[in-house]
Amino acid sequence: MSSGKGGVGKSTTAVNLAAALKLTGAKVGLLDADVYGPNVPQMLGLGQSEVTVIDTANGQKFLPLEAHGIKVMSVGLLAEPDHPLAWRGPVLHKIITQFIHDVEWGELDYLLIDLPPGTGDAQITIVQESPICGVILVTTPQQVAVADVRRSIYMFRQVGVPVLGIIENMSYFIGVNGEETAIFGSGGGEKLSNELQAPLLGKIPLDPRICNGGDTGQPLTLVDSSTITSQVFIHIATALEATFLAFSSYL
Repeated sequence: MSSGKGGVGKSTTAVNLAAALKLTGAKVGLLDADVYGPNVPQMLGLGQSEVTVIDTANGQKFLPLEAHGIKVMSVGLLAEPDHPLAWRGPVLHKIITQFIHDVEWGELDYLLIDLPPGTGDAQITIVQESPICGVILVTTPQQVAVADVRRSIYMFRQVGVPVLGIIENMSYFIGVNGEETAIFGSGGGEKLSNELQAPLLGKIPLDPRICNGGDTGQPLTLVDSSTITSQVFIHIATALEATFLAFSSYL
């Protein structure tokens, strides 16, 4: 999960997509590679949990924690709470490399990686160190966010990483009578999808319950899968499963 711009709800999207994939019966891991803003542990209710190191046939490995049936690893589980993570590029590179190679994930169907915003050290390290199947870009409808995501798409394509699709977050607000209000404008996701020939996987509503779920560590998609917001995530998860099944059949 990536985005050229911060504040578009990328971590919230990653957590709820992981939850939706879990609901389909998949074995899911979530790697929080946003080392400067590691929010995934709180969004899954882990807080400052203890990470253990185990001996394996391939040496010592971190054992990921588990929340709601999702395996999780994040620097937020290792760092002191409320302390700034003021690390330069080489340190960031080393940490992300360790998370890719030195975590005992076990058998997974999906490993989602929540990247920091931009197209810098973290993105380059992930591309270099892991066999990525594809990237999902998260945007909001307004043009300033779309412009940043466009740069990210070009960057990933230049290094040979397939763009699986685009998710437009905060697309609209649903009123008490069911009316939809486009608070942050509209059409950005469709425009980007048509321009760059990348599928628009879904449009996530601006839903207060999804924010509350992130604050309390109870993802809305798991707490109430019947909501419109949850159903969009489940639709995206189903579409991704179909994409990978088609790819496997092709091989």
